Amino acid sequence: MATRARAVVWSILVTLLLAAPIGAQQFPTDNPVLRAIWEEGTKRGQTWSLAQTLMDSIGPRLTGTPGQEAAADWVIRKYTEWGIDARNETYGTWRGWRRGITHVDLMEPRVRSLEAMMLAWSPGSDGMKMGEAIVPPEFGSAADFEVWLTTVAGKFVLLSAPQPTCRPNDNWEEYATRTSFALLQEERENAEQAWTDNLARSGLADNPRAVARAIAAAVEDADAAGVITSRWSNGWGVQKIFGASTNRIPTIDVSCEDYGLVYRLAERGQGPVLRVHAEAEFTGEVPVANTIGLIRGSELPDEYVLLSAHFDSWDGGSGATDNGTGTITMLEAMRILSEVYPRPKRTIIVGHWNGEEQGLNGSRSFAADHPEVVEGLQVLLNQDNGTGRVVSISMQGLTGAGAYFAGWLAQIPTEMSERINLNIPGSPGGGGSDYASFICAGAPAFSLRALGWEYGTYTWHTNRDTFDKVVIDDLRNNAILTAMLVYLASEEPDRLPRDRRVLGINPRSGRQATWPTCRDGARSFR
Repeated sequence: MATRARAVVWSILVTLLLAAPIGAQQFPTDNPVLRAIWEEGTKRGQTWSLAQTLMDSIGPRLTGTPGQEAAADWVIRKYTEWGIDARNETYGTWRGWRRGITHVDLMEPRVRSLEAMMLAWSPGSDGMKMGEAIVPPEFGSAADFEVWLTTVAGKFVLLSAPQPTCRPNDNWEEYATRTSFALLQEERENAEQAWTDNLARSGLADNPRAVARAIAAAVEDADAAGVITSRWSNGWGVQKIFGASTNRIPTIDVSCEDYGLVYRLAERGQGPVLRVHAEAEFTGEVPVANTIGLIRGSELPDEYVLLSAHFDSWDGGSGATDNGTGTITMLEAMRILSEVYPRPKRTIIVGHWNGEEQGLNGSRSFAADHPEVVEGLQVLLNQDNGTGRVVSISMQGLTGAGAYFAGWLAQIPTEMSERINLNIPGSPGGGGSDYASFICAGAPAFSLRALGWEYGTYTWHTNRDTFDKVVIDDLRNNAILTAMLVYLASEEPDRLPRDRRVLGINPRSGRQATWPTCRDGARSFR
């Protein structure tokens, strides 16, 4: 009864605080540790310098690459410098790869250096290669496709649908007539559908993604010089950068504008010739590891507060907002806590997870290897959606968690808490990020959701995910907020309850919704 009454009081308090004007009292309580966290984070914060070093000097952290290993070593050095125990914890192996330069030039019918990048885990070009750029013709049948394959040897094959324009839709909405914009949207849809239908007539697979990969493999077997792709993000000058679809010839991603140029030249028989120099080295199957930091609890060492963010990234940019910002949030929060809260009540762990982009492999493996942490988990706080201020925390379907978060937020400065929405009780996340590796076991794991800052269009998995996109004020806010929540969760007298909501019918599938099930991470490259 006491816990329930306290929950009601805290809910009322947080409601009043969230409704308070911006000029309201900064600290709702006189808690000296919360004030010390604020002081340390605002006056001696290291978010800018930490972020700049990680994203500019070390750069992207693709799983299985020297960049990921260098970043992990740097984090361990920082934790050691701050007096925090840290280690790399190997959980399996992955395909080792080292990126070199990528340079692509249009040589005919005119000279132009193209904005292009070899995709992750792509083979290199084995020196400088020149070849004609071609596009698939209209296929009437699988037999037509087989005939065409005999013509691709030594050529660069374009395997993405071209865009009619690389102006984002919001630009068209602002300046074009309604009729013109409607025609553009129709042209985009028709061109994409025509491209998909044509590739499907190759007879290689049933769905568009599988067809594209199968055709890439087919032209590779037919001794093409390389595969050229373009995955536009729908924003100015931005490309989505993923992994290669080939094993022996390079897969090169070209910007929307330059891809369109080469495609139009090829389609209209104007003889585009490309010169490609792409360097890459496969380094065999290499060990991969999570980077773990720990501050041992003084009273309840077998109960845990876990800071969580994936450390790996794609390597088209610098991995800045995916997930360098989440990494720096947790790194700076741990630094602050080591200064002002060095003897926590519960053990504080930070997990910098590897292999998230390949299926949450690092965090799944940690959860499987450390059942004692899952069992003793007080709370997990994960951050993984860009550079904005935290504005939402879902309770992930845990019915008793909301009252505790309301109570904690009621003690945090209002300028940090006033825009945070608590989604109570929420629904269990099935795989969006590393919190899912723990919520599947019913453990109290939560995602700190941030403001968008056009994350999906401009930085998520793109070649523009670089340090300049980081909003340092918001990043500093998130690190201080996380440190405060970790402190309050550690000092909380109660264990967070694990009662789950009863799930209803999934409105999309029409079937009974179920809680996600736990599984181990992939322990080796496949």
